[in-house]
Amino acid sequence: MDNMKTGELIFRLRKEKGLTQKQLADMLKLSDRTVSKWERGHGCPDVSLLPRLAEVLGVQIENLLDGDLPLSSFIGGNMKKSTYFVCPTCHNLALATGEITLSCCGRKLEPLEAKKAADEEKLSVEEMDGQWFISSEHPMTKEHYVSFIALATGDQVQLIKQFPEWSLQTRLPKRKHATLFWYDTKTGLHYQYV
Repeated sequence: MDNMKTGELIFRLRKEKGLTQKQLADMLKLSDRTVSKWERGHGCPDVSLLPRLAEVLGVQIENLLDGDLPLSSFIGGNMKKSTYFVCPTCHNLALATGEITLSCCGRKLEPLEAKKAADEEKLSVEEMDGQWFISSEHPMTKEHYVSFIALATGDQVQLIKQFPEWSLQTRLPKRKHATLFWYDTKTGLHYQYV
């Protein structure tokens, strides 16, 4: 940990929050001289203070330790290139259009790597009344099911949550040049072109 970089980051984040050194110190039950010492690089927060300090400043502990807030890259709006995340514990779902750090249930989530579906894995996609009717004979049990379906075009994603013990059937508006993504709880994220 570089005390100068961490101190500069604490200073910058405190200013962004509109807090004085005294206000930040009061929130942490410390003296304002302690905060001043950190910001000048003459010391660093005790490890026991890091969770509360990170919460107050709205950053992750790792960023405080690094003394840096790395900028995320943005993919420029092509929703087909979105990144999907699924929590292995609670199956919470997140979608990002650029680089992002996410956590759920106390774990850092890794972006899912989409695999092109083999013919036998593909979902059935039929055109009906100007819509895509999407279905599958997937078993859909509590132990093994498709948890979501997403239809992505260049400018939008339509996401449909699926639940165990429901049959996998849904209708989505027909769109040209779309990619269909789905997440199988055992085999991961798959895609096919529609």
